[in-house]
Amino acid sequence: MRTSQCGLSAFGTLVVLAVAVAAGYYAYKAILSEDHAPSCKSAFSSCMKSCRRTTTEAPAAQACQEVCQRDQAECVRAGK
Repeated sequence: MRTSQCGLSAFGTLVVLAVAVAAGYYAYKAILSEDHAPSCKSAFSSCMKSCRRTTTEAPAAQACQEVCQRDQAECVRAGK
């Protein structure tokens, strides 16, 4: 007995819907993120995370953290 299937099954429809939702979400985030610069606080947090991930020795980590603090102070003075 052979049966033919026309169109997508319920699972196929869910997969297509999930892909469409994910593409829409990333397009939405891309459009919004271009207009807004990161805040001083979020830039500082990102910098500190980068220091923790990339530096293994204490003097290098401390120097990286000092750069982050200087950058944050400049950001606050600039009023961003």
